[in-house]
Amino acid sequence: MQTHAVVRIAQSIAEVDAAQWDRCANPAGSDTAGSGERFNPFVTHAFLSALETSRSVGGRTGWMPTHVLVDDASGRLQAAAPCYVKAHSMGEYVFDHAWADAYHRAGLDYYPKLQVCVPFTPATGRRLLVAADAEPTALPTLIAGLKAWRKKIEASSVHVTFPTREEWTAMGEAGFLLRTGQQFHFINQGYADFDAFLETLASRKRKMIRRERRDALANGITIEALTGDAIEPRHWKAFFEFYSDTGARKWGRPYLTRAFFETVGRTMADRILLVMAKRDERYVAGAINFIGDEALYGRNWGCIEEHPFLHFEVCYYRAIDWAIAHGLKRVEAGAQGEHKLTRGYLAVPTYSAHEIPDKRFARAIDDYLSRERAAIDEAIEEYGELAPFKKPAPSTIEEA
Repeated sequence: MQTHAVVRIAQSIAEVDAAQWDRCANPAGSDTAGSGERFNPFVTHAFLSALETSRSVGGRTGWMPTHVLVDDASGRLQAAAPCYVKAHSMGEYVFDHAWADAYHRAGLDYYPKLQVCVPFTPATGRRLLVAADAEPTALPTLIAGLKAWRKKIEASSVHVTFPTREEWTAMGEAGFLLRTGQQFHFINQGYADFDAFLETLASRKRKMIRRERRDALANGITIEALTGDAIEPRHWKAFFEFYSDTGARKWGRPYLTRAFFETVGRTMADRILLVMAKRDERYVAGAINFIGDEALYGRNWGCIEEHPFLHFEVCYYRAIDWAIAHGLKRVEAGAQGEHKLTRGYLAVPTYSAHEIPDKRFARAIDDYLSRERAAIDEAIEEYGELAPFKKPAPSTIEEA
C-alpha cells in the first residue's frame, strides 16, 4: 500500500471538502481513452451531496453513505469511492436478486452489502476516483480499502456498478468477479444536424422517425429545451409532478425527492437540460438530462397526459438533436429499451465488478458470469446486425 497513506470513511459527503473530492472525481486531463469522460456530472460533489441533503439516500432509504477515502501523509485527498451500505438491491440497475436469494436459502445474510455506485443512475463513469497527481499506489490502496471496510462492517460483498472499462479491468486484477451488461447509446458521427443523422438510416426507418416526430406534436404539443437560468421553479414543480406520477406507477415509490431536483436546479443548472412538453399552456410531460463534456445523459421522464410518440420525441429525438447541436459525442438514454435500436441508438457494453469473499458462492457466481458475458457479447453483435443504418453501419464505440 502507499507509504503513509491513510484510508478513512466519511459517513456523509459533507465531511469531504468539495474541491478535493472534485479533483479526484473529474481529474484534469482525463479523457475517454483513459480515465473516462473529461467531466462526468454524476460523480461530482454537488450531485452526490444533493442526493444526501434531499434525503433521497440515507435515513430509512436503505442507502447509507459510507464513502471510502485515501489521504496522503499531509491529509490531502488522493482517491475516493462513492460508497453505500445497502439493505436491499433496489435502484442499482445491475440485478443480483438471485444471488441474495441463494444466500438466503443457504441460511446466510446477503445484506448488508457494500455498493460503489451513483445511486439510481445507470450511467457509465469513474467509480474509483483518483486524483491526476496521486501516487501510483493510490488506486490499489483504494481497492484494498474497500475490501477492508467490507470486512470490518461484516458485509457480504462489494459491488462496483457502471465503472469504466479501465477500472473494471483493474478490479478484475484485484480479484473481483467481472460482469457485463448492455445499453443503447446514440453515437454522434459528427453529424451536421438531425437531418444529416437521418440520412444515414435506411429509408423505412428514416420515414418512421419523421412520422413519429410529426405525430408527437399533432395534438398542439410544443416542446421547450431549457438549461441554466431558463429553468425556473415552476418547471421543477411541473417536472416533479410528472416524475412522481410515472415513478409511482413503475416502482411504487419514486426514488428521488422533490428537494433533490430543487437542489440540483440551484447547484447544477448549467449541467442540466430539461425538455418540457406543453399543451394548451400547461406542461404535460418532461425529461431531465445531465450534461457531461462528451455525453448527454437522459435520466428521468414523466407525464400526466399520454400522447402518441411523445416519449420518443422528448426523451430520444430532442436529446439527439441537442447533442448534435452542441457537439457531444453520444447520448446515453438509460437502462434497457430495445425500442431505442430502431431509433438510431446502438448496443454498447456496460460493466460491473463484484467481490464475493465466500469461495463457494464466488465459484458459482463466476461460472454464471462467464456464461452471461458470452451471451452479452453475442447479443451486442446481433443488435449490430439489426441496426437501422444503411450498410455499412456506423461503428460503435466501446464504453470508456
